[in-house]
Amino acid sequence: MGSKDGPEDERPQHQVTLDGFWMDKYEMTNGQFAKFAKATGYKTVAELPPDPKKYPDAPKEKLVPFSAVFCGCESDLKNPLDWWKFTPGADWRHPEGPKSTIEGKENYPVVHIAWEDASAYAKWAGKRLPTEAEWEYAARGGLDRKEYVWGDAKQGQDGKWYANTFQGKFPSKDTGADGFVGLAPIGKFPANGFGLHDMAGNAWEWCQDWYQPDYYNKSPEKNPKGPAEGFEEFPGEGSCRVRRGGSFLCADEYCRRYLPSSRDKNPPDSAANHTGFRCVKDGK
Repeated sequence: MGSKDGPEDERPQHQVTLDGFWMDKYEMTNGQFAKFAKATGYKTVAELPPDPKKYPDAPKEKLVPFSAVFCGCESDLKNPLDWWKFTPGADWRHPEGPKSTIEGKENYPVVHIAWEDASAYAKWAGKRLPTEAEWEYAARGGLDRKEYVWGDAKQGQDGKWYANTFQGKFPSKDTGADGFVGLAPIGKFPANGFGLHDMAGNAWEWCQDWYQPDYYNKSPEKNPKGPAEGFEEFPGEGSCRVRRGGSFLCADEYCRRYLPSSRDKNPPDSAANHTGFRCVKDGK
């Protein structure tokens, strides 16, 4: 698990042993999440106004249901806020904003999903979110210490695309050389060695674990489940949970976090139009 020469939070590379588990073949879809919402009346974090106690200094007009939507723009890559837009009315039913829809996109990954939402769905479905170690093991598909989910080949060589990522000049224009600009329907790219699709790119996937940058220095070898508490990247935003797998916004010139060893994190109440999940169940 991890990498020898990647970012510091991916080191040290270390041996992990896991009990058996089953994982969803695909990322959770709009159609599946719609059944959950209809059955339970569940409202996602993005569909509810923020708690004013958590954001005491926020102006009233900001305390409305919202989520973050990517907007292509010219940027020097130093400030991610340049390409993220605070969008009232954006949620899983309206992924690009209040006038957008998921009609006809039942087999696309559900996005604008916060960790809290993913956890609620998993509980309802009799499943759970994967641990970070389980996720990486599954993503590797039986390969040992390879750079990519699919092995050694770089994306786009000989016209072969293995994952939905960003081509072109980030963040201004995705050329869609891999066949898609933005999200792709599930299962459009080759499965890995375990038969799992989109373990790289398309939509970020939440894991169960809290995030700590130095966790690999002290994680147990057998069934690691993450630290007892999370790292707070920005004061007041809350401790972070782990996300894995990258998204359609991963560009080699800026972000290669679609690699199986790559780690990412966000507060559990954060959502955006590139973040979803998949579930696991324990083996019998």
